[in-house]
Amino acid sequence: MEYQGLNDQQVAANRAAFGENQPEERFQLPIWGILLEIVKEPLFIILLVASTVYFVLGETTEGIIMLVAIGLISGISIFQENKSRNAVNALKKLSSPKAQVYRNGRLTTIPTEEIVIKDLILVEDGDLIPADAKIIEAHDFSVNESMLTGESLSVSKDQFSEFPLIFHGAMVDSGNCVAEVVAIGRNTALGKIGTSLEEIEQTKTPLQTQIKNFVRNMVSFGAVAFLLVWGINYLHSHDVLNSLLAGLTLAMSILPEEIPVAFSTFMALGAYRLYKSQVIARSPYTVETLGSASVICTDKTGTLTENHMELRAVYDFTTDLTQDFTKETPGFSQTLNYALWASEILPFDPMEKSIHGFYNSLVPVDERSDAKLLHEYPLGGKPPIMTHIFQLGNGQKIIAVKGSVEGVLRQCSLADPDLKKIMDIVDSFTSIGYRVLAVGKADSGREEYPKTQQEFDFEFLGLLAFYDPPKKGIDGVLESFYKAGINVKMITGDYPQTASAIANQIGLQSKGKVLTGEEVLAFDQAELQQKVKETQVFARMFPEAKLRIVEALKQNGEVVAMTGDGVNDGPALKAAHIGIAMGKRGSEVAKSAAALVLMDDDLGHMVEAVALGRKIYENLKKAIQYILSIHIPIILVVLMPLVLGWEYTLIFTPVHVIFLELIMGPTCSIVFENEPIEPNSMNNPPRKMSETFFSMPELSISVLQGLTITAGTLGLGYYLMLSGESIETVRTIIFTTLVLSNVFLTLANRSFYYAVFKTIQYPNRLMPVILGISLLLLVLMLTVPGIQSLFSFEPVTMSSVGLALVTAFVSVFWIEIWKAWRRRNKEK
Repeated sequence: MEYQGLNDQQVAANRAAFGENQPEERFQLPIWGILLEIVKEPLFIILLVASTVYFVLGETTEGIIMLVAIGLISGISIFQENKSRNAVNALKKLSSPKAQVYRNGRLTTIPTEEIVIKDLILVEDGDLIPADAKIIEAHDFSVNESMLTGESLSVSKDQFSEFPLIFHGAMVDSGNCVAEVVAIGRNTALGKIGTSLEEIEQTKTPLQTQIKNFVRNMVSFGAVAFLLVWGINYLHSHDVLNSLLAGLTLAMSILPEEIPVAFSTFMALGAYRLYKSQVIARSPYTVETLGSASVICTDKTGTLTENHMELRAVYDFTTDLTQDFTKETPGFSQTLNYALWASEILPFDPMEKSIHGFYNSLVPVDERSDAKLLHEYPLGGKPPIMTHIFQLGNGQKIIAVKGSVEGVLRQCSLADPDLKKIMDIVDSFTSIGYRVLAVGKADSGREEYPKTQQEFDFEFLGLLAFYDPPKKGIDGVLESFYKAGINVKMITGDYPQTASAIANQIGLQSKGKVLTGEEVLAFDQAELQQKVKETQVFARMFPEAKLRIVEALKQNGEVVAMTGDGVNDGPALKAAHIGIAMGKRGSEVAKSAAALVLMDDDLGHMVEAVALGRKIYENLKKAIQYILSIHIPIILVVLMPLVLGWEYTLIFTPVHVIFLELIMGPTCSIVFENEPIEPNSMNNPPRKMSETFFSMPELSISVLQGLTITAGTLGLGYYLMLSGESIETVRTIIFTTLVLSNVFLTLANRSFYYAVFKTIQYPNRLMPVILGISLLLLVLMLTVPGIQSLFSFEPVTMSSVGLALVTAFVSVFWIEIWKAWRRRNKEK
């Protein structure tokens, strides 16, 4: 039947009258939420207290500097948070569900929120119903309404049902139907009970938890150190407010407030970069897991192959003839005729589309327009079959079945020699990668139809052989996965021989072993865990078997990525660490269960996604190691003169620390985020999920970097103090040494393997900008009298600056010797 649907004017009128298809959202101002989070940050509170103390002491200039610092830090936080939120919101819009509607006489796809009352929607196998609607036409249609009813079994419905309604949020289990929308948004049955499909409780990822715990521990340490320094200073000076400033200075130097900002920025921008690679991440934190994927379980059809399903051959059992369409002109046959009647009237499966296409071009008289569908049995059984009962225009009845060879033959009465001959032909088809369906018919004279199609006795008619060619370049994609240490496993519903043939054609490292779904279910857990290590091709699979494979791989310690496109893939996609749905042919159920959506169904983008995941993880690690290394000298410059009883104890004040914080924040969260992937990253095996982010060797190197910078900085300051230089000169040189060390540390930490001479060539346009600004500000502080007085600096000689430069260089670039030692050891 042809449907017109609404026109543009009717859509606009109905939207104005009844609203949009989305729940009513509470009005909110995101900017206030961000500001509230900033106000609750410890650094904000410390700056506010420090500013107040300065004003009380009458040091107005320093108080104003603190207020300006509050404004700058708030501005940077708002900018970064807003950038992250915009990226996430853009991805949410891209990953929002789509619906098929008839408008202006055409079937079109639109976002579900654009549906209006009286729209005609088409829902198919695997769709989530986007609104409450009344069925107009249905075929093999069943729906799971457990979200509303709590009943897990599917319900068959059509236009003749007592209640021919479908409800928003229900899942289409089989078939398709056209329905007219009667309720949208909060007026749907689901909307009225206040349930939302998008209300998913988010749990913290392991990395989020590790970072949160680390920051919490640092805050606790900072609080204790603050009280200790305040107390010691007060005992020495009996000056409450100046002692308080000393304590606040130390607390500011300890707080690693850049780490949470860097983490959220890296994840959000990483998800946006994934989108640029045609991959939609449903949550930014999926990026964290990507780089550790060790196994990719992929379906065959449409992922490794083109999903074209061209009919290549027909075997007709009655005439015992095989037509090879690659060598001869196709001819009409009884097998092709009954295959057509066993297919959907409105085909959406590629094989059924091919059957309809050949029927159109070969049938002598097309009887479809006068035929009436009397009864239909949806695709079902293990392996599955489907049966349709039609009455033709001349009154003749047809009962046609098609489906898996085993499923059809199981219900046919054939002699053993005939069975052997049929299976030999099946083997000849599958050995060259063809997918094979069997076709049969039942006695059309029976008056009553059985409850299930498995109760029919069928007469075997023949076989259809389809070929779905491998995607161009898929062998290169698999090779990239193998180089990255990622194992690839094919999981398909096809025949074992078909799966094995395609595996050989695309270069899958399978060693010829194939396991079937029945075999997977028959193994106990220990056996299965061993079998999934050895097997790369799994055939004749069904949902329970797929789920067992994923769980067995996880038990083996693998980080599992799983691709899927159908309703039945939902459980396995949910169970995998990284569920991957197909954007073009994937069902809405698969997309909602998956963590990633491949927008163009190209598995090659997963190579880019894994590379991006590894890059983000590496760069985040570099950023946090940088933060740790540069925080240590700031903390110790504030603390050690007091502990060691120096003549000059107040080297840094809050003004100096906040300046260093302002140049460190953008460095870690902007510069390192923009770093390219390291050259050897995709040639290394994936990291283990059990691996802690802050491993002891890496932590030790960062601490050692911080301590050497501290030794150089304080050593130079101590030398100047003993030489009789004033506290202002000592402060100026120590500060200069720290800023130069920060610049050198940024360059050195771009890689903990490659030499700085190589990493200096890495493309990162933000690197010279941020470092250039840092150096320019340092020059202004050393040369402009007004700025000098703000920071309590004194003019210093070029030789002193040169001494600071040499000290900073030596304190940082010793690590190049360690890197060279690492490279030499690896080469050996």
